[in-house]
Amino acid sequence: MEYRRMGRSGLKVSEICLGTMTFGHGTDEAEARRIVDMALEAGVNFFDTANGYANGQSEEILGRVLKGRRHEAIVATKVFNPMGHRPNDSGMSRFHIMNAIDDSLRRLQMEYVDIYYIHHVDTQTPLEEMLRALDDLVHAGKVRYLACSNYEAWRLMEALWLSDTKNLYRFECYQPQYSLVVRDIEQEIIPVCELKGLGVVVWSPLAGGFLTGKYKPGQRTVEGSRSEEKWAYPERYFAPNADEILATLLEVAAEVGRSPAQVAVRWTLEQPAITSAIIGARTAQQAEDNLRAGGWHLPPEVLQRLNEVSQQPDRYPLSMERNMHERRDSAVKMPSW
Repeated sequence: MEYRRMGRSGLKVSEICLGTMTFGHGTDEAEARRIVDMALEAGVNFFDTANGYANGQSEEILGRVLKGRRHEAIVATKVFNPMGHRPNDSGMSRFHIMNAIDDSLRRLQMEYVDIYYIHHVDTQTPLEEMLRALDDLVHAGKVRYLACSNYEAWRLMEALWLSDTKNLYRFECYQPQYSLVVRDIEQEIIPVCELKGLGVVVWSPLAGGFLTGKYKPGQRTVEGSRSEEKWAYPERYFAPNADEILATLLEVAAEVGRSPAQVAVRWTLEQPAITSAIIGARTAQQAEDNLRAGGWHLPPEVLQRLNEVSQQPDRYPLSMERNMHERRDSAVKMPSW
């Protein structure tokens, strides 16, 4: 297992992060324990959960499974989603953040979390209110590092600017969706993270199971899967040529003697600025396959084939500006002159 620095911080995390969204939702505690044991044995030190997963059950199960082994784990959880029916039971207000962290720590049976993510955008709470509350959590020792997920590039930059100018603890990590069939972050988000020194921990590197090998090109529903249950299946984000990408993945996986899931996760880990990829599993068998994505590298020609087939067209303004350096470098040859 390879370990990578979380952005500019001194924290080192495993390149594979075990996601626990299925704990309490398709995965009972006994199977969760087998999965966590397997992950630790494979060298994973990074675990991801959220207060909203299975209405808190994911945190509860992870806390019980890690009891007595807290020192072996970097634990991340999240805040935003509704945890009750009252008007302040969701969002990123100071009120909700202060209550939510205590509730998460109680469920996890921990004194602190290593990474605390903003799970979603809250347009109803000023960024400064949210950031000051998070800064207080770090000073109180309840959180060690701050992070966010699903932010637009401009909102991420604004939050980082506020933290810098107000002398507040800042985000050290960003968690986006990223896979062979969802590469949107490359044009705006990744450049921000590289510029500002944030770690990037990607969710859904297997596109909700689409890239595991259980689907064939043209299929969008498989019996007994998330797609059939209409649960956490991100089809609406897929690239228009998702079937072509899947076909190429299946081909190269057979060529290199790896499962499609291992190749798909490995591809994300070999892209610029990526710190870790979150893999989830309902069963220990699924976890065993996914964990084998760590500790090796794709042959250069395979990486190139996957890069090329999954490359999506530039959007404006990048589609207009990408090669403007050539115009500047050859200005004396411009036709208008």
